Amino acid sequence: MTLKQLEAFYWAATCSSFAIAAGRLNITVSSLSKRIAELEMSLGTELFNRTARSATLTTVGEQMIPHAKDLLGNADQFLRYANSQMSLSGRCRFGVGELTSLTWMPDLIAQIQAYHPDLLIEPIVGVGQDLERGLEDGELDFAIIAGPSTRISIASHIIGKAEFTWVASNDFSEQPASLEATDLPDITLITLPQGAGTVRLIDHWLSNLRTSPARILSCQNWGGVAGLIRRGLGVGFLPEAWAESLIARGQMVHLDKFARLSPLQYTFQWRRDDSRPMIQSIREIASDTIDFHSPTCLI
Repeated sequence: MTLKQLEAFYWAATCSSFAIAAGRLNITVSSLSKRIAELEMSLGTELFNRTARSATLTTVGEQMIPHAKDLLGNADQFLRYANSQMSLSGRCRFGVGELTSLTWMPDLIAQIQAYHPDLLIEPIVGVGQDLERGLEDGELDFAIIAGPSTRISIASHIIGKAEFTWVASNDFSEQPASLEATDLPDITLITLPQGAGTVRLIDHWLSNLRTSPARILSCQNWGGVAGLIRRGLGVGFLPEAWAESLIARGQMVHLDKFARLSPLQYTFQWRRDDSRPMIQSIREIASDTIDFHSPTCLI
């Protein structure tokens, strides 16, 4: 029995498919299957029930998962101490939300490549729910998402926050800067759709003020939200740095009579059973790099 065989079994058992498990280990599906077969031979029992379409765990296979996890965790800890100064290599696939991708993600990738030039970086941009699902299924190595995960299998570490500013276009009304939150029942609120991390912020804000807008106009990305606000179709909030830039250009005004939104916490998330040195190293890089004031092409 070897560590490579145990790795093949564990990731095949905990990922949604053999193909995803093989990708995580940077090997082919046939190599993965071969390692599992070798492990089964050494144990003298089958770990998977194989059919033409799929492979499911046997009872013994189910019982083996926690033991394999412990053995691999101990091996990873040993290697982490032994290789702490060595550059990482292989494939790293991670997910981020749109706001991160438009601000500090390029700096994050540059820093990762500076520390680990042999690591192949593959960023994925998506919504938090989809990225968490990708983590659970083993499709992603880590994700940077607004708010902590509620999933038991995912660990979350707060690395920073994003702040937002209420704004309106000069064309929205004769005196947009004089608008107050009590005016919301008569105006349109422009925001991101359900599923976005900012939805929790605005729901909490509206609840505290015991008010609601006349209408909600949602758009799936920040560029669309900024464009709709700038066109004078309603009021809304933008990331603080973007809002400040647009206000300085005279394209928007600050709604200083609107109570400030709470900051949105961002977390580095990974599977709890993933103790690879890569996760710890990149988490530290992300914590040092996060900056939602980074320039964006949207402004």
